[in-house]
Amino acid sequence: MPATIVDLGPAKFFRLPGEAIVGAAILLALPRKPRVVLAAASGVALAALTVLNWLDMGFKQYLGRTFNLVLDWSLLGDAQSYLEDSLGRTATLAATAGVIVLVLLLFAASAYAVVRLSNVLARHSATATRGTLIAGVVWITCSSFGVQLAGVPLAADSAAVTLQSQTERVSDTLKDEAEFQKVAKVDAFGATPPDQLVPDLRGKDMIFTFIESYGRSAIEDPIMAPGVDKTLAVRTEALKKAGYHAKSGWLTSATYGGSSWLGHSTSLSGLWVSNQQRYRTVMASDHLSLTKVFKKSGAWNTVGVMPGVQKAWPEQSFFGLDKVYNAFELGYKGPKFSWSTMPDQYTLEQFQQRVHGKKHDKPMMSEVILTSSHQPWGPIPKMVGWDELGDGSVFKGIEAAGNKPADVIADTTKSRQEYGKSIQYSVTALTEWLERYGTKDTVLVFLGDHQPIARVSGNHASRDVPVSIVAKDPKVLDKIGDWGWSDGLRPAHDAPVWKMNLFRDRFLTAYGSTPHPKKG
Repeated sequence: MPATIVDLGPAKFFRLPGEAIVGAAILLALPRKPRVVLAAASGVALAALTVLNWLDMGFKQYLGRTFNLVLDWSLLGDAQSYLEDSLGRTATLAATAGVIVLVLLLFAASAYAVVRLSNVLARHSATATRGTLIAGVVWITCSSFGVQLAGVPLAADSAAVTLQSQTERVSDTLKDEAEFQKVAKVDAFGATPPDQLVPDLRGKDMIFTFIESYGRSAIEDPIMAPGVDKTLAVRTEALKKAGYHAKSGWLTSATYGGSSWLGHSTSLSGLWVSNQQRYRTVMASDHLSLTKVFKKSGAWNTVGVMPGVQKAWPEQSFFGLDKVYNAFELGYKGPKFSWSTMPDQYTLEQFQQRVHGKKHDKPMMSEVILTSSHQPWGPIPKMVGWDELGDGSVFKGIEAAGNKPADVIADTTKSRQEYGKSIQYSVTALTEWLERYGTKDTVLVFLGDHQPIARVSGNHASRDVPVSIVAKDPKVLDKIGDWGWSDGLRPAHDAPVWKMNLFRDRFLTAYGSTPHPKKG
């Protein structure tokens, strides 16, 4: 089978597998007992490779990469939780049970089929031997001359290729773990004295905000872009009237389609955190995150507003947050919107009431995660009057009238349309909050964590996400004048593109931080 869903086609199932020919030759040469054992083992191995192939297809479809045999098993639990939030517990349990039964049947059927085939070969050994030799000659001929059927090579060795790629992937992962531990110990600003960290931002209330799945496709895809671009233009003008100006560029995310925490940690740590092992390594290190810079400086209090966090979150220490408001600490009494625990507008109003709008002995550095644009993009919240938000009960009717997750998931075009609407909502909520509550000292940095899944962004989409810095004080944007970023909230198509891990050091340098390297 191919490694991607889009490559599925009838021609893929009419190929001559070289592994089957070799296997038949070996089985013909063995006596009964070892033949049956090898046949059963081969069937189990074939089933295992098939399951890995399915996982590759699923990961390619949703995360834009293949399944990692070492690191990705934990993501299956996350996938189950996502389905439960989107489709309900009963449907998720039924689907999970169905998958388990299917996999068990696959293993049993594959083992039985290969054993039965080996017995047939043994009973007709003369005919089977001739057939195997002929098949071998045909395979070699087709392979040598590149014979194709409907554009697909007739001679196949996909099982061997899958096994080889999985083996190489495991080896590369284990090597990467050791190498990355060394990289994570090196930090250009790790030994910088507190008074030399971001001196040009002293006195500013800093807000770092991630908008879920806010990717380049939202701004440039022909289905999503018209609505999103209009929203960005309208909100740029509204902010300008309120005295704010913005500059925007592109960052290439370390993740795609999901695993938002990899995007968060990459942009804030200055390290390329592209898998779960790297994430664990970084979180256990003393590498200086961008948010922790403000805590270390001693000039800011720090807080996190995390409506997506619904369990213990030990990462709080790495990100240097004095206090974290999780999903259960924001007083929300309204309905969930599929995976998202609460609408972004409500999250931002609570941020205002609990953090930004209160008097503090120091300026605040806040990290705010917005979740309303998380898949499956149904139902999507709508903006209400800021004075009407209350405890969130106002959203009950909006949620009930919205699209059902299953209806959106089942329709690719609708998924793209609703995704675009969710980005419009999140951007509107965030910029309206700034327009309503921001001060002359408020500085907002907001960006996407990754592109949406391939079914929405396209199978060959980039990993780029928009990033914007918004402020009233012109000196804040003057400091990044040489970055080449576009004016306004919409980065131009040809605006600079940086790898996401470069953002931390460039931001720190732009605002006056002095490098004092720390080496492990």
